[in-house]
Amino acid sequence: MSGWIHSLFCVFNRRCVDINMDLMINEEIRDREVRVIAPNGDQLGVMTSRRALELAEERQLDLVKIVANAHPPVCKLMDYDRYRFEQAKREREIRKNQKVITLKEVQLSATIEENDVLVKAKNAIRFLQDGDKVKVSIRFRGRQITHTEIGLQVMQDFLKRVQEYALMERRPLVEGRHMIMILSPKDASKPKESK
Repeated sequence: MSGWIHSLFCVFNRRCVDINMDLMINEEIRDREVRVIAPNGDQLGVMTSRRALELAEERQLDLVKIVANAHPPVCKLMDYDRYRFEQAKREREIRKNQKVITLKEVQLSATIEENDVLVKAKNAIRFLQDGDKVKVSIRFRGRQITHTEIGLQVMQDFLKRVQEYALMERRPLVEGRHMIMILSPKDASKPKESK
């Protein structure tokens, strides 16, 4: 059936639904025989797909192929619009209940001053309280790369300042000209302290 004829057919026939390509419904089912299941789960038996479609029309339901690789294929009588609505509602609930953990970054330097460390630690604590992971990085400039022990000392000092809120997920490692440490929140179930 060409595209414009198919869309015209869909306008006049409410049973032609082109929404979910995973499930075949109504006139899309081309099998000679199908096993039909009622909306309540009772088996109605094996019948021709034409007879199953007539049965769906009588009950004002849709015929949906739910198991395509069975012999004969299994079709169920259901209100397909309602089924799609409930599926979308379930997916929204699942997405709503998911907690997305993001990775925030705090950049230090090997020659960082005390006040700057305090500000960076305060930001990291805020990120950790929000449930996010924190990537702490130090970029070594010029000849600083030959003294990575200074960067390691800065990292350990930083960890002491945030250890009440953080667990070290990945210890400080040098990658190229950067030293990277990853911290994760200590306990997400703990209530947040008010300031």
